[in-house]
Amino acid sequence: QVQLVESGGGLVQPGGSLKLSCSASGRIFRIVSQAWYRQAPGKQRELVAQTTNGGGSANYADSVKGRFTISLDNVDNAVYLQMNSLKPDDTAVYYCNVRAYSDYVTWDEYWGQGTQVTVSS
Repeated sequence: QVQLVESGGGLVQPGGSLKLSCSASGRIFRIVSQAWYRQAPGKQRELVAQTTNGGGSANYADSVKGRFTISLDNVDNAVYLQMNSLKPDDTAVYYCNVRAYSDYVTWDEYWGQGTQVTVSS
């Protein structure tokens, strides 16, 4: 089993910055992908940023391109989301997502507990 622990959310003014962190622990043989999703009240959960190949490639939602950056610490199995130039529309609960193999053939998808990000003046 894999556990994900998130941190870094909070209240920030428009134009400000936050950095989210997600640490993975447990039975991890190989990580396939790491990602951040978000869910605003009354809306579906959406992909914000995802990285594969140990950080060799990344893709972002159009709404955050140029403002958010996903990065990894492959030693500690951690994934980060640096969020700059935040807007009120970025207000949501942010979830860490990891897809990983626990052995040569068994893989699963794991979610963090979520961390609230509120952008407001």
